[in-house]
Amino acid sequence: MIARYRPERPAPEHHVTWKSGFGPCFTLFVDVEEEFDWRRPLGTAPYSTRAMAAFPAAHRRFADRGVALACVVDLPIVSDPRSVDILQAVVADGRSEIGAQLHGWVNPPIVEEISAVTSYAANLPAGVEAAKIAVLTDAITAAFGTRPRVYRAGRYGIGPDSFAILAAMGYRIDSSVRSGYDYSGQGGPDFSGIGSEPHHAGSLIELPLTTVHTGRLRGGGAALYRALSRVPRARGVFSRLGLLSRVAMTPEDMPIAAAIEAVTIAIGEGAAFLNFSFHSPSLAPGHTPYVRDRADLQRFHDWWTAMLDHLDRLGVRNASIAEILDNIREA
Repeated sequence: MIARYRPERPAPEHHVTWKSGFGPCFTLFVDVEEEFDWRRPLGTAPYSTRAMAAFPAAHRRFADRGVALACVVDLPIVSDPRSVDILQAVVADGRSEIGAQLHGWVNPPIVEEISAVTSYAANLPAGVEAAKIAVLTDAITAAFGTRPRVYRAGRYGIGPDSFAILAAMGYRIDSSVRSGYDYSGQGGPDFSGIGSEPHHAGSLIELPLTTVHTGRLRGGGAALYRALSRVPRARGVFSRLGLLSRVAMTPEDMPIAAAIEAVTIAIGEGAAFLNFSFHSPSLAPGHTPYVRDRADLQRFHDWWTAMLDHLDRLGVRNASIAEILDNIREA
């Protein structure tokens, strides 16, 4: 029986302290990965990287708005010369950066029986998790000429051994924590008690994906949201009544009106940092549940236009990975 990972909420003294004048700001992580059928069990095949053809145009949209991309890439992407060429052009903007994203089920050494549980890399023996990360790290270094310093576990599958493994390999930032989400029912970690504040995790900096609770009862936050899970359909009822909603900073299955409200609340309550994210296959129709057709794709692009306009109005600027690291005060 695997003990599920449920990290405790970091104490305030472990929160990142920013240098004067740095915030409020936001970063944008892109999970740059292969396409596969999300409805089928995970396996080693089939997959493709065709959606990467849409990446250059998307990058131009963001670069024109002054937004750097933190591109966390997995092994199928870094093994595809065309995808590497595309990403080389992306990082030539001087602010975007290549990091690592581990999809263990397509990343050697594959010694485990592939299943929902083992797809969370931290459920593997520490030696296997470390070996997979080493293979990915070396492949990225060889392809791009720079050792990655940013990591995300596929399916947010970070665990208690992961931070020491990453630190030993020279990583500086992890962004595997999805604040306010619980994957323990699928065999994964439980982040329902973790807030969105960047914090020190050993020698690494943890940048959780930002989650904001909105609604008239938002003061109840994650604890109330967890409690509602025990009552059938309660979360949906509370959301429809404007009492409590959980809003993640992503265009994927998150309406723009809800996301804008969440950003307004977060910044109004003093948040200094927001972490946005999406999956690269969403840049082309038919590869994720979030962008099934051209209409969905247009909504995806419109989401970003509206969100970036709103961030501009609030005075929230984009920060690259380098700028984030340069503006952290020593703990």
